[in-house]
Order: sequence, then structure tokens, then C-alpha cells
Amino acid sequence: MKRYKAYDPPEYQQWQPDPEVMATYLQRIEEQDLATSVKDLGAEGLQRLYQGLIRARLHDITLKRWVMTGVISKAWLGCGEEAVTVGACHALEPGDIVGPMIRNAAATFERGIPIEESFRSYLATGDGLTKGRDLHFGDLQHGVVAPISHVGDLVPVCCGFALAFQLEERPNVALTWVGDGATRTGAVHEGLSLASNRSLPLIVIVEDNAVALGTRRDERLDRSLSAIATSHSAIGLECDGNHVIDVHAKVSRARSICLEGGGPVIILARTFRFCGHATHDEAEARALFEQQVFDHWAQREPIGCYEEWLKVRQGVLEGDPAAKLEHLEQEVISEVEAAAEKALESRESSPPDIDAMLGDVFAEKEGS
Repeated sequence: MKRYKAYDPPEYQQWQPDPEVMATYLQRIEEQDLATSVKDLGAEGLQRLYQGLIRARLHDITLKRWVMTGVISKAWLGCGEEAVTVGACHALEPGDIVGPMIRNAAATFERGIPIEESFRSYLATGDGLTKGRDLHFGDLQHGVVAPISHVGDLVPVCCGFALAFQLEERPNVALTWVGDGATRTGAVHEGLSLASNRSLPLIVIVEDNAVALGTRRDERLDRSLSAIATSHSAIGLECDGNHVIDVHAKVSRARSICLEGGGPVIILARTFRFCGHATHDEAEARALFEQQVFDHWAQREPIGCYEEWLKVRQGVLEGDPAAKLEHLEQEVISEVEAAAEKALESRESSPPDIDAMLGDVFAEKEGS
């Protein structure tokens, strides 16, 4: 994909495939679960997966550009973690529910919500899903539960959806993501406890990006992450969170396990975040790790590695692979640019209605 000097991490800007990393990447795809995903996706599905990764990256680049040009004051980005979100969403079926963290914004548009809704939420437009009140948005018609600012709290919420699926005998699952730091919260373990007790069709992806807010993960937390499934008598899987086919394969497998009554399933996805908690602290976030850490994860850049595999995979890209990839990318560039422009127009034409701000709430004080 194109690299954007002003917005991409410096380690991405001159990215070239590392032979050893790519050898491992290609070898993983020969494993049974991954080979099955490749077959199930087919050429069209693999191309959609690529466009999903591009869409996720360009969504974040648009927000970062708006921050740097003063359009908005802050944004929560997921640069480097795109595969954990996109791979998971493409493994789900209609009727399934996802509960993303705000950093999993790609889940909203990969599940069918128009991407301009994400932009509108940041711009606080009156014609957006939240009517200008909040940037935590979702739409149950598309199977997306709105994020909660307190990360981890969506585990019991999605547990409730999974319980409903079980009681109604529906062949669907609920999936949510939590960060490595959020695994220390009570809500996560309360939700997992009920899900385990009832064998609910719940998938929890522990997105281990090596840092919680501004705290670097230590060895003790790493050991507890590896044991979290065992502690809840749940099935645990682990995947390379930068390998989109691996993520897809593990979520597909987890979904099958859940529908067979073996849920919940906890998937530990190892990845890395090339940004701060939000755009305001990127410099401080980079100071948390040695340069070797950034270099290590940059070699495993999820979009670049997937591109290289697509170029050599027969039957996926007809004709000139590089030209086909460029065409697929340009389609997404046009889509995202049009969505951003449409959202900016909404900011001018559809300001939020202040008198309606307290609508859709459970209670309000008399006279407020």
C-alpha cells in the first residue's frame, strides 16, 4: 500500500519484506486451520480482507490528519493492530454480534455500518448515529454494540447477547475484544465466569499489544494472559495478531466450538500498537520501548506481509498482481475520501440539536 510520510510510523515508510519473517508467514499459512480459512475465503474473500485492512489504516490516517490540521482535538487509533479486528470480523456470519473497543473502529464498517458514521461521530454531527453526543457508536441492525469507555465492560454485555442466542437456539456468537490491561478488571472475569458456567457462545479476543494505557506489560501479566482461559475452564487459542489469516482461522475455529456448545473461547492475539493511548501522547508512548521493539514489529507489518503473500498466491490476483493490488487499494482510497468529505459536509449542514441532547436516556432530573 501507499505510505504516508506525515502519518505512518517512521518504521513503515520504507517498509520492505524481511525474508525470514516472510518465510515464517508463508509457513504458517500451510497449517490446517489457516489453509482452511484460505479455501473458505476464496479469491474474492481474500481480496475483501485486503481491502478491509487498507480501509482500517486509511480510517486512522484520516483521523490523524484531522488532528494535525485542527479539525478535531484527539483520536484513538489502532495502527499496527488492524489484522486483529479485520480478520475477526471477516470470520463471522450474519446475525453474530461484535462489541468493539474504540480502537477496533474497523469492526463497525467491516460489519456493515457506513464508514462515514465513524467520521461523523468524531465530528459530533447531528445526523450521525449518536446525534452529536458521543463518539462511542454502534448499530444493532448491523450487529455492532456501541463501545463503552471503560474497557472490559463489554464482556458481560456480550455475554448477555450470547445467553440470548443460547436461549433462543440461534446459531450465532457474540465476540468482543479486550486489551491486556483490561484483563485485570472485574467486569471481564464476571462475564467470563457466567459464560463458562453456561457454556455460552462467547468469543473474547485478548488483544495483547504490550502496553496498557501508558504502562508497559510485565512478565507477570504475560504469564496470567497465557493462563486466563484455564482459570475459567474455557478453551484457549492463541494467534499471531499481525497475521490476518491466522486471526481469521482462530476466530472461525472458535465460532465452530461455540456453536457446538463448547464456549466460551478466549483467543490471545499477540500484536503491537504503533501509537499512543491517543494522538495526544504518541511521543510518550514511543519512549516506553526500545527502538529494537519498533523495528521487530515493523518487520511484521500486517498489511505489508499480507500484500507480499497475495502477490505469490496463485488464483487470487489475476494478471499483474501489483496492478491488481493498486486497483483494490484505489477503490478503498476513493471510498474513504468520499466518506470523509461527506462527514465534513455534515458538520456544516447538520449541527447537533442541543435541545435533544437528553433524549434516549433512561432518566433525567426534572427541570433539567
